[in-house]
Amino acid sequence: MMPQTLSFPRVPWIAWLWVITFTTLVGCTSTLFHAPSTKSGIDLEELESDDSQNVRLVRDFVMPWGTNYVVLEGVALATGLSGNGSDPPPSGQRASLLSEMQTHDVRNPNFVLASADTSLVLVRTILPPGVQKGDRLDVEVRVPARSETRSLEGGWLMQTRLREVAVLNDSLRTGRISALAEGPVTIDSVFSDSEDKVRDVRGSVLGGAVSTTSRPLGLVVRSENHSIRTASLIGAAINARFFSHDRGIKRGVAIPKRDNFIELDIHPRYKHNLARYMRVIRALAVNESATERVERLELLERQLLEPATAAPAALQLEAIGREGIRLLHLGVRAEDPEVRFYAAEALGYLDDAAAAEPLGEIARNEPAFRWHAIAALSAMDHISAHDELSKLLHVSSAETRYAAFVALRTRNPADPLIRGEPMGDAFHLHLVTSNGPPMIHLSRSRRAEIVLFGPPMELDSPDFIYAGKQIMLKADGADRLRVMRFAAREEDREVSCPPLVDEAIRKIVELDGTYSDVAQFLQEARNKNYVDARLVVDALPSWGREFRRPATKDGQAQDKPERQVSSPIPDLFEFKPFASERSSDADDEPLFDIESSDDDSDRRWWSRVGDWFSG
Repeated sequence: MMPQTLSFPRVPWIAWLWVITFTTLVGCTSTLFHAPSTKSGIDLEELESDDSQNVRLVRDFVMPWGTNYVVLEGVALATGLSGNGSDPPPSGQRASLLSEMQTHDVRNPNFVLASADTSLVLVRTILPPGVQKGDRLDVEVRVPARSETRSLEGGWLMQTRLREVAVLNDSLRTGRISALAEGPVTIDSVFSDSEDKVRDVRGSVLGGAVSTTSRPLGLVVRSENHSIRTASLIGAAINARFFSHDRGIKRGVAIPKRDNFIELDIHPRYKHNLARYMRVIRALAVNESATERVERLELLERQLLEPATAAPAALQLEAIGREGIRLLHLGVRAEDPEVRFYAAEALGYLDDAAAAEPLGEIARNEPAFRWHAIAALSAMDHISAHDELSKLLHVSSAETRYAAFVALRTRNPADPLIRGEPMGDAFHLHLVTSNGPPMIHLSRSRRAEIVLFGPPMELDSPDFIYAGKQIMLKADGADRLRVMRFAAREEDREVSCPPLVDEAIRKIVELDGTYSDVAQFLQEARNKNYVDARLVVDALPSWGREFRRPATKDGQAQDKPERQVSSPIPDLFEFKPFASERSSDADDEPLFDIESSDDDSDRRWWSRVGDWFSG
């Protein structure tokens, strides 16, 4: 069911969202509504100067727009709770939900809410920068603070409409509907060995929301530079570098809308790394002469080979395009690992074959640069990138293997190496041949999927294993497995299969098992040592990794032995905003369990997101 008006109590997890959403939106859009400047704009004579020191970049005149994350929220009804639900107490949330139910001609809505099989829930999702209408998003679901609901296990989120919300003048204001959410709820305790009951009343619907709007990216011309000619010059600089062909017609990505705003289409090469896209665009030169270009290339060559300046130099060379490739080739042959990485990353987004091998080596050996290297490989069309990603499926690192899997699926979902099979409407199952240690990967973000890395995995004659509350598996001799379903008011059902993990998963789904049921089965099989494989959940990147610089040739430590990675984590591997920040481990392996975030860690996350786009 779907809310029409919302009235949330002031609980901590919502309160900080009001502030962040409102201030972020104001900070990113307010310059659009300034009165036009009386100045004619930038000094064109200065732009046309032969002095290379006066070459100006796009970032000198604009600020990014549309790069904030927009929080959407709603109140909804979860059903199918098998007696674990509750009748919500009187509140604005209950009134809102009742009103919405009545608009859909639900009979006896109070009776429905009073059922122990239903619960009022709070729902939220996030619209990322550049989202397109029809894109799927993760949904977070949790019960309100005063709810008596015991568990959301087995629940189904009824369709709900999600809106932007803000507290203005002590009253709650809602925006237009921006997403619709619906689907099976996977509770947090499925991914945890913890006995914490709070995990039973919060969960997610993976890919359960559909965006009903598109969010364009853009550039806001600073107030002192407003002019039609300025916007035209900037648009021309961008379109000379980034364009596409529509039915044989060349079309640039930049569309000047007025003297202070330029709308940007997303170039396909950067669709999974929008932060980098904005940085490259802002590193483009405006109205640069041929002489200035030659002089700047000479300067960038020197800067690229110095570790301290390699990152911005590589970014400018990537912005230059084909003329910068020769210098980037020098960078990938440098001795310094930082220089090699930044040069190879830029070459990757230029789809140059020379990037593939060094990016593959970096992904295997340097955790700080791993995600950036694999994302760059995923952006390449060259066959050498596919070869390097394929090799990464066989390493021992859990996160490297899963990242390579995601990159290969992003390049081509039908790739025989990673192609999966749908398990009904519940999730996807992927069998990935790998020479590394056997591993089972469960996803709790973007989409429900299970990836089995290695040869076929055997189950070691289990006495019994539960898959949810209604399905049980047990050995039937040495070479068969019985899978049985027992449910009230239903006939008992039973099927059998070979004692293999993938076959057991298929039979659980055949008996109407859900993603949560299969996840519980896998966790119990691992805990009881019935399967010889590692089980990991969301092998995603950790924030704050630093590159440890090697000692000098004489064995002395560097003056600055640790350096922060200069690039943001790509959207391809981006953290779920509602998950906690995890510190990197020495061996760089993901934790099995992922804790929920507190207010402070989420504030740090939001702050960093803004910094990456404007840095």
